[in-house]
Amino acid sequence: MDLKELLKVTISRNASDLHLTENSPPVLRVDGKLMLIDHRVLVRDELKKSIYGMLTDAQKEKFERDRELDFSLALEGLERFRVNVHIQKGSVEAAFRRIPLFVPSIEDLALPPVIADFARRPDGLVLITGPTGSGKTTTLAAMIDLINRERSCMVIAIEDPIEYVHRNKKAVIKQREVYSDTLSFAEALKRCLRQDPDVIIVGEMRDLETISTTLTAAETGHLVLATLHTPDAAQTIERIIDVFPAHQQQQVRLQLSACLQGVVCQRLLPRAEGEGRILATEILVATSAVRNLIREKMVEQIPTAIQTGSQYGMHTMDACLRDLFEQGLITFEDAMTQVKNVEEFQHMLERKHPKKH
Repeated sequence: MDLKELLKVTISRNASDLHLTENSPPVLRVDGKLMLIDHRVLVRDELKKSIYGMLTDAQKEKFERDRELDFSLALEGLERFRVNVHIQKGSVEAAFRRIPLFVPSIEDLALPPVIADFARRPDGLVLITGPTGSGKTTTLAAMIDLINRERSCMVIAIEDPIEYVHRNKKAVIKQREVYSDTLSFAEALKRCLRQDPDVIIVGEMRDLETISTTLTAAETGHLVLATLHTPDAAQTIERIIDVFPAHQQQQVRLQLSACLQGVVCQRLLPRAEGEGRILATEILVATSAVRNLIREKMVEQIPTAIQTGSQYGMHTMDACLRDLFEQGLITFEDAMTQVKNVEEFQHMLERKHPKKH
């Protein structure tokens, strides 16, 4: 099995992922769907030899110790890949996520204009959330690119692993890879406050220590952009608060209400015409009313605040799905897989388009 050839096929077919699994042919993910490259089954010894062939001695040692390994792979003449090596039923297997060399702009991605506004804030916390594979890293890269083009500042990014590689334009961008350049997100965050940053990028807020240090950084005059695996704005707020012990939660509410600038929740859905995917978003802007809801333990009212906050650039995921469906960009069936309030959504569409779906 020639791994480089498989990665070339991944790029040529515009796939987002390549999966190498024992007793299965190589599998690509194209537009969110899995497809086989060919029908030749991968056997255990060949698979291990091929995967080990791309690892350094230090990476092999770490993988054999931890049984898990994340790293970025850059092969000459190819795009970069984020790689996860793991063991399944005793077999060494791998998943490759493709990272284009070109850093897209906010305009290229047709992101809501308020996302550019978030990137231009001088300080505070902006959260990009959504499930794995929803384009969080790409949105984050586009925001960093806007800062890089417009602002003379120091940007320190802590990533696991480094995905998009940024070249200095107006900004100086330092990209630190967890486990390679630093021991952990939390440790790198504490140290980075002494490295004169203006903007801090946290690849993922995974644990209490990382979340706590991130909030402190956002409170102390830095713009902090971070990601979380949460499905909507209200649950994002709850997740951050619930990570802390009960006796600290009121203090965290006060911190979060003071420093939060906004939350962008994302989903990628298949395009109605069948090729490519389109982004659906939910946007929360931290207005004074939203800050008050966070402070006063009324997070359950955030969806209502989003619905009534369109003048600030806010919209719910359901409203975005409705717009995409009405524009013919997604199918009714795909919209329904992501809708939160199914009855209200169907009623709204029946009222406007009684025969459309």
